[in-house]
Amino acid sequence: MSDDLPKFELAFQPAYGTAVDVAPGVQRVTVNNPSPFTFHGTNSYIVGDRSVCVIDPGPEDAAHFEGLLRALDGREVTHIAVSHTHKDHSPLARRLRQATGALIVAEGPHRAARPLHDGETNPFAESSDVDFVPDIVLADGGTVEGDGWALSGIATPGHTANHMAFGLEGTGIVFSADHVMAWATSIVAPPDGAMADFMASLERLLQRDDRLYLPGHGGPVTSPAAFCRGLRTHRRMRERAILERVKAGDRLIADMVKVIYRETDPRLHGAAALSVLAHLEDLTERGLVLTDGPARLGGVYLPA
Repeated sequence: MSDDLPKFELAFQPAYGTAVDVAPGVQRVTVNNPSPFTFHGTNSYIVGDRSVCVIDPGPEDAAHFEGLLRALDGREVTHIAVSHTHKDHSPLARRLRQATGALIVAEGPHRAARPLHDGETNPFAESSDVDFVPDIVLADGGTVEGDGWALSGIATPGHTANHMAFGLEGTGIVFSADHVMAWATSIVAPPDGAMADFMASLERLLQRDDRLYLPGHGGPVTSPAAFCRGLRTHRRMRERAILERVKAGDRLIADMVKVIYRETDPRLHGAAALSVLAHLEDLTERGLVLTDGPARLGGVYLPA
């Protein structure tokens, strides 16, 4: 198959507060927290029958908590799996644990992909759930099991350093969280995330033979391998566009964003600048671009 660009799917009915069957033994309940970064809202998933695991319970939101309880309909919750520690995914895990006694499972606490440079601030600091502590630290390839289900951890850093997807054993289904989504590309924003990690995680998923991704926002990815190849092509094209802008004389990230993202919603230009920075970090590490010190938003970039 060719490495065509991904065909994004914007049709999605969030059905806030209502459980939607998305696969045998899997239900989706979407949080009413739409935004340019969350699409129609964060997807929580309930896996299992009599006793279940809740994946990504979402932000601290009372209405969503009540919606989850309605969807659970008295079923026992044994585990709460959290893909990563952005505040639209993880905080409600604490209230759900208190209400159910379930164990929280994740790759680990929040951490950045790299240390802050001198004078640098983390633009996603307010979005990071730094209070999150899992009960069970799930290693890459490790599993948690319940009544009729087993989830395996798939380390997929890039969007965050602790991002983990979960494979539903024996089904070909992966809960891909924010790494791969049908509606848009994932935000990779240093220092929380790293482009080299993101690309390596895409390659990791391409080594698998999955049939369906259920992401953290929007609808399912029904052709995972082709979609991941498309995302890889998209990122490589973005990398080439950045290199071309540097060779054309653009020295600042803001100037590159004006050209490369001229058709993008201006509300997303801040995130776009961080994505360009993520690419420039990778390009400078590979010796393809030069900069005056560490790669940073206010840096000056030159052709190698």
